[in-house]
Amino acid sequence: MKEKELRRSLAVLPIGTVMKLTDLSARQIRYYEEQELVIPERNEGNRRMYSLNDIDKLLEIKDYLADGYNMASIKKVYAQKAAEEERRREKMAQSLSDDAVRKILRNDFVNAGGLNRHSKPSIRNNRTL
Repeated sequence: MKEKELRRSLAVLPIGTVMKLTDLSARQIRYYEEQELVIPERNEGNRRMYSLNDIDKLLEIKDYLADGYNMASIKKVYAQKAAEEERRREKMAQSLSDDAVRKILRNDFVNAGGLNRHSKPSIRNNRTL
C-alpha cells in the first residue's frame, strides 16, 4: 500500500469531526453504518473512529442521495464496485501467474536447447581444422 493511501485509511477522526466535515448528523452516519455502507473502526473505548477514506465515502453517499438514488441502489453501486475490484485483483494475480509460467518455460527451453550463455561449448566448436 502506498504511503498516501495508508495515511488516508488511518481511522483517527471521531464522529463529531466527521459530522462537521460531511454536514451529516450522527444518526445519518450511524444509519449508513447499519446499512454496511461505511464501517468505522472502534478504539479502546469502543468509540467510532473514521478515516479520510470513510469521509470520502460518506460524501459520495450524500451525493448519490442528492441525485435521487435510494439505499438499495447505493448498495448495488458499491456491490458492483467491489465485484469489479475483485475481478481486477484476480486478473492481476492470473496474469502474474501466467508471466511466471512463461518465464519458467523460457528458461527450460533455453537450458534444454543449449542456448544458455553459461553452458559448456559444444564439441563442434572445439574441432580443429
